[in-house]
Amino acid sequence: MTSVPLTPGPREPLAPLAPERRTVLVRRIRLIVAATITYNVIEAIVALAAGTVASSAALIGFGLDSIVEVLSAAAVAWQFAAPDPHRRERAALRLIAVSFFGLALFVSIDAARALLGASEPEHSPVGIVLAAVSLAVMPLLSWFERRTGRELGSASAVADSKQTLICAYLSAALLAGLLLNSLLDWAWADSVAALVIAAFAVREGIEAWRGDACTVPVAVLTGEREAEHDEHDDCC
Repeated sequence: MTSVPLTPGPREPLAPLAPERRTVLVRRIRLIVAATITYNVIEAIVALAAGTVASSAALIGFGLDSIVEVLSAAAVAWQFAAPDPHRRERAALRLIAVSFFGLALFVSIDAARALLGASEPEHSPVGIVLAAVSLAVMPLLSWFERRTGRELGSASAVADSKQTLICAYLSAALLAGLLLNSLLDWAWADSVAALVIAAFAVREGIEAWRGDACTVPVAVLTGEREAEHDEHDDCC
């Protein structure tokens, strides 16, 4: 009887991808990014329109977040439009990091304004439906892109998948806030949750920015293995 170790050993380096498989993965990334951009453009238009009608800072912030998500996905689309996407990895990571910071800034400003009483949001059934749909769609897009990016060894695709996942978290916060406002008149609930999401976005932005500047293997950036101590010594 063969014994099974209780703790897993270190992971072996990923085997090089066959050219045919790499072509399939690159095509898949392009399709995921195209779907993400299309959905977020629609989401931004609906959220900004509904937020303006309802005077909802949360909905307007959600619409601005959708625009930031489009910028992040566009950075990955730009990278994979090149014959050799790896050459554009560094610039794409920087653009994604900046989009994280922009997301945090937009959400923080709108949440602070709402908490300070700058606006009194009205009930928004359209916003509730939009948040619920986004909560269902975004995790699927994030999971698919993250899985594809890891197999391809693309840190920028994995970083963009985190951006999409943050959009899902923000959808949950928005949905909770709109429901609490509609049912209990707790207009502050979504603003508090949005500030938590903003803090998470800042952390992810810092990681994406440092991942570009550090001499860390792609397998570490994509989470395939843990970084060694000396790999962090070269980080700025």
